[in-house]
Formats: sequence, structure tokens, C-alpha cells
Amino acid sequence: MKLQIVGATALATVLAACSGATGNSSAATQNVQESAAPAVAPVLTTPDAKDVHSYANPAEARVTHVSLDLAADFDAHVMRGTATLDLKTAKDAQQVVLDTRDLTIASVTDAQGHPLPYKVGQSEPNHGAPLTITLDGNKQVKITYQTSPDAPALQWLSPAQTAGKKYPYLFSQGEAILNRSWIPTQDSPGIRQTWDASITVPRPLTAVMSAEMLTPEGEEASGDRHTFRFRMDKPVAPYLIALAVGNLKFEATGPRTGIWTEPEMLDKSVKEFAELPKFVDAAESLYGPYRWGRYDVLVLPPSFPFGGMENPRLTFATPTVIAGDRSLVSLIAHELAHSWSGNLVTNATWNDFWLNEGFTVYFENRIMEKLYGKRRAAMEADLGWSGMMEAVKAAGGPNSPDTQLHLNMTKDRDPDDGMTDIAYEKGAAFLRTIEKTVGRDRFDKYLRGYFDRHAFQPQTTAGFLADIRKNLLTDAEAKEINLDQWAYKPGIPANAVHVKSDAFPAMDMAAKEFAEGGLVASVPDDVTTQERVRFLNQLPRDLSHERLKALDDRFHFSESGNSEIRFAWLMLALGVHYQPAVPSAEAFLTSQGRRKFVAPLFQTLWDQGDWGKAIARRIYAKARPGYHSVTSGTVDKILNWKTAQN
Repeated sequence: MKLQIVGATALATVLAACSGATGNSSAATQNVQESAAPAVAPVLTTPDAKDVHSYANPAEARVTHVSLDLAADFDAHVMRGTATLDLKTAKDAQQVVLDTRDLTIASVTDAQGHPLPYKVGQSEPNHGAPLTITLDGNKQVKITYQTSPDAPALQWLSPAQTAGKKYPYLFSQGEAILNRSWIPTQDSPGIRQTWDASITVPRPLTAVMSAEMLTPEGEEASGDRHTFRFRMDKPVAPYLIALAVGNLKFEATGPRTGIWTEPEMLDKSVKEFAELPKFVDAAESLYGPYRWGRYDVLVLPPSFPFGGMENPRLTFATPTVIAGDRSLVSLIAHELAHSWSGNLVTNATWNDFWLNEGFTVYFENRIMEKLYGKRRAAMEADLGWSGMMEAVKAAGGPNSPDTQLHLNMTKDRDPDDGMTDIAYEKGAAFLRTIEKTVGRDRFDKYLRGYFDRHAFQPQTTAGFLADIRKNLLTDAEAKEINLDQWAYKPGIPANAVHVKSDAFPAMDMAAKEFAEGGLVASVPDDVTTQERVRFLNQLPRDLSHERLKALDDRFHFSESGNSEIRFAWLMLALGVHYQPAVPSAEAFLTSQGRRKFVAPLFQTLWDQGDWGKAIARRIYAKARPGYHSVTSGTVDKILNWKTAQN
């Protein structure tokens, strides 16, 4: 059943599942029974768990719960209201230190409304400024504030930037340390917090969040505004608090799954992700119950900077994965897998980002294998290996410390610097190497126990290695794998398991034959997306313009609606100054803001000397206003944008 923004009876009936248990199925009952989480999650105190990207001192005072009461002002592009924080403090605690970024603080009080002394410290690039509040024995503080119109976590879209072209849109993206620009809290992944929120927005817009939805229709706030209420009763890393506001509709795809998006995107989104229930069932069969209640997907406008974001209960997804043939749905497998690796067990600091992403890539591939077979899973794993090797080159080679799993992200580095394919694919290769050593059955049993033992807790690399030595590996097996080399040394170890696709040799041969002058008619056209991407990636980077034209005339790569194929084509064509591909690149770069595509394409253009730099500057000037700060921040560095504009 499709739900309208208006129509209270229909909305309340179908969305009842969003505000509580997920029906009478045994799986849902099991989830409720097994989803118990500690009211206050532990904070790790080992030296490797110290987060240099947060001002917080959780040993003295830490946030345990955040209660937001905010209103969205679409004219001023600000959120304003209050954040009430519950604290756990040491016996002699004098103050609590919070993370903020460009927030205007109006007042800080205790629970009774009495003013508390506070100070906003000096702001630093990336980290923002510390907010230090004198506690005077209080266990709760209330902060009245508003965000900056340029808050990097928030993107305010005009109606023209949406699918419907009629209403504005707002969404947040908090990872890694951006949520401090709209929520004054301790913005560290190791300081897990429960939370609730009341969000007031203009009618007829709907607010959704990464939490249980308590008021599907919204409550009356004033004649032209209404308030939506949410609750997350499980402690989560603060970067996982997420918000979107827009002209949104919902359609269920199962008793505990469904799609939120703009009306104009709903039918195609539901069709693309119709198998959501199967994804959840497959994941649970591997590593235990899904502990978050519902699993819904919000398909965002194309400016969303990531492929997906694993916000609990509500994955945020880019429309660039809607290919019309479900060929890119591994992204959903990835974000769902984060419900265990990342959301359930979370890296304590951004030095150990691989604990989120490496585990998730491994888990994602297991879901894809279970649903689509070993051949499809092998193709995607093999493409991932190639991405890893490219990331090693980009990092400066196998001796670069940035090719380690456990990083040393100093305070002067943005945590985003560590969000490369090293964390994702080297991490997954590490786990596949362990699997090969001990066997899949033993490893699966271990992983299920690992998620149970550390559920709703932070984790470090050292903690994981201690756990696996204790609960899985013999001394001989640990020595054979060489755990410490994998975790703490650069490069890709010689024993790394490389899953090779049996479909790719044919693509490699086709690329070789075409590069040597073979007929375009000999290139297969009835292959999968993954095979087509492999073919394009294997072509030499010095093909003649005549050969590129023959390919495009045959396969129409410049017009492809499949984002992965279009991207692979443009990387090839722009790298040899193929001018006919420039209009396609401009259309692609100005119609979506996914950093995975945008940053490499601008880098490729920039590397082409005067020809490419002129094109890059022209397109970026047009595209930049539509990008989220996550994307524009990366491309600004590539093009020296701020320097060039001064």
C-alpha cells in the first residue's frame, strides 16, 4: 500500500509497524527478546581507545542520553531549539566537555532551568570548538542553541534540487565527526548514547530519523507546522543520529521493511529494493538476530555524498544505485551488514575504522553469495580486490602507513582521510584469510559469538585480536595468519586471500583483443554490470579516440543509466582527453554528488594538464553548490578551490 503525506487513517494504519514491534512473526518476536541493550554502554579506557578527534573527557563526565527538541527553519537554513543531555560523572567531576562546531549557544541550564557557567573554546579546523560546562553536581544539562546555515552535517536543498521540484528538503550526514555541527554532544564513536527527538517542520513535509518513529502523522505544532517524535532506546555511536525532512512517502516491502522517498521516486525504488526482506533473513541466518526492530531504506536526492549510510533502522541510500535491474543492490547488503558490524560493534576511534568497514565488506559478500550465488559474489569480491590495489597506489605504495588497518590518525588529520578502500577491502581480505585458515563453519560460529559478546559496545583492533586469539585461533593458526602484520603493518600480506572470478578472464581477454585492434563486434554485450565494469577497467589507458568512439557507438556508455558503468567509462575516456565524453561527464557530475564518483573524476581531469583543469574548474563551479560538504570538502582539496577563488 502506498502512503500519502496526507490521509491520516491510511498513514496511521500502515505505519503502525514503525512505532513498535514488527508484527506477530516469530522472527520479530525473537528480535524483541534478543535486542536487550545496556542502558549505559561501556567506554574503553585503554590508550588505543583515546579519541584524538573529540574534546570529550569521558572518564570525568560522559553523555549517556541526548534529548533533542528542534525546529527546522528552511528560510534561514538553521535548526534551532534545545539539546538536553543526561550525564554519568565521576565522583569529583567538575565539568563536562562537549564537541561543537559553529553552533550559536544561547544558554546552558540545569534540569530546573538554573543557568550553568559555560565556555566555548577556540575553534580548530575539522574539530570545531569544545563546549565546557561547569556541572555544580548536576547530572543533566540543557543547551539552547541554533546551527549555522553552513553546518557541514546538514544539506538544505531547494525544491529544484529534489525529484518533485515542489518542496525543499533537508538531510544530515554525520560520519565521521560532523554531527557536532548540529548536536552539541560528545561526538566520538566510543561514547555510545541513547537518544530521543522532537522535530518540528513545515507542513506538508515529513521528518524521518534513524530511530523508532512515535508519531507517523506528526503532532500539531501550529497552523502550518507539525512535530514528529522519535526514540532510540539502544546506545549508538553519535554519528549514527540522522535526520531527513522532505515530501516523503512510504511503502512497505515486508512486515519489517520498507522504502521512504519522494513520491516521484517511490515506484522505481520499491521495485529495485523489493527483496529487502530476503536480505534481512539472509543476514540473520549468518550472524544472528537483527536487533533494531525495523529495517527501512530512505532513498535520498542525488546530492547525498555516499552510496549509503548505515543509520540504524533507516539506511540512507543514494539514487545512483537504482539501475533498474538490481545489479547494484550489494550496497543494500553492505548497509544492512553494518547493523552488526559498525552499529552493534563499533570502532572506538577512527584509527580502527576498518573494524566497521572490513567486517561489513566481508559480511556483505556473504549475503550476496547466499542470495545470488557464488559467481556473483566472486565478481564483486574480485572488483573489490582491484579497488584495494588502486588504493594502495593512491596511498603512496605498499610501504605507506596509510595502508595499515590500524591507523595513526593524528589530531591534525581529518578522519575522512582514513576512509579508503584499505579499510574496506584489506579488512575484508584479512577476514577471508582467517576463514581460509580455520574453515568457514568455525569462523561463522566465531563471528556470531563476537557480535554477541561485544553487542552495543566499542571495540579496538587490539581488543579484536585479543578476542580472536581467546575464542577462535590456536597459537599455530595465529602464527600462520600473522595477525599483527595484518593489523599493524603496511601493505598487503603475501598470504592474503584473493577471490578470483571465473567470469573475468573472458572480460580480460576481450579487453586485450579490443586494445590490439580487434573488432568491436567481438566484445560481448549480454554480460552483467560487474563484467562490463571489469572490461572497461582492463582497457589500456592510452586507447585512441577512434577506438573509444567505436565502443561508445556500440554500447552508448556516455548515456548509460548505470552509474558504475558510466563512471568506469568516464574514467577511461577523460584520461585520454576524449572530448566527446565531456558533455557526459558534465551531466554526470552535475546530477549527483556521490563522492565515490565525483572525486576520482575531478582528480582525473585535474591530472590532464591545462585541458582537464579548465574543464574541471568550469564544471565544478556549476556543480559545487549542489554538493554536500563531505563531497565538496574533498574536491576543494583536489582543485585547490579556495586558493583559486581568492
